[in-house]
Amino acid sequence: MQILDRLKMELSNQKYFPDEQYTQFLTENGLTATAEYNKETDQRKLLLTVLDILEAISNDIDIMTSVTTEFNTTGAAYKYIEQRIAQVKDKISSLPDENEEEEYSCFSLMFTHNG
Repeated sequence: MQILDRLKMELSNQKYFPDEQYTQFLTENGLTATAEYNKETDQRKLLLTVLDILEAISNDIDIMTSVTTEFNTTGAAYKYIEQRIAQVKDKISSLPDENEEEEYSCFSLMFTHNG
């Protein structure tokens, strides 16, 4: 499955933006839309892309108005998007960041020290 297709699946196949804009969001997060999705290496960046898209939706009144058709009011749509943003942030924070160096434990250093 391509990364763009996986992004759309994560967004419940809602057509908030055209594919060109989805591709731009992916590029900004270091992903290539046409590459094959690999959960181990791409999940965090994909979720950051989802977060960017949801935040863009919540900041655009025209898109919010179109999302309102799924809900009773714009307020309900906004509340749903805010909840979804919080869920995505929680999921991102639970994933290990590949850019962070592993922290050293004082115990591991005791056993590796020559002396």
